[in-house]
Amino acid sequence: QVQLVESGGGLVQAGGSLRLSCAASGFTFSSYGMGWFRQAPGQVREFIATISRNGGDILYADSLKGRVTISRDNAKNTVYLQMDSLKPEDTAVYYCAAGFYLRAGVRAGEYDYWGQGTQVTVSS
Repeated sequence: QVQLVESGGGLVQAGGSLRLSCAASGFTFSSYGMGWFRQAPGQVREFIATISRNGGDILYADSLKGRVTISRDNAKNTVYLQMDSLKPEDTAVYYCAAGFYLRAGVRAGEYDYWGQGTQVTVSS
């Protein structure tokens, strides 16, 4: 059974940091490119970052570049998203996703599996 389980969300003050984790199971993690997306209420799902199977290719949304860092540990079947200098407009549900042999997926439709999401709330 394929599972992607996000954790690490919560309430943080503006200017703070959070590190999100996404634990994968039920598939060969190292065969999948991984991505992070977010969705605020009433908004479309927004691309944040993606990392290739071996971590050699990383792509960030221009609007978030410099504030987020994606990484992965294939030995732990986990992908991470470090977020710094958080702003109230970063408030959203954050999702991780897996795409088979995906190298630079920026569109949600390119991914095969999704987690349930973790809420991030940034207070001003």
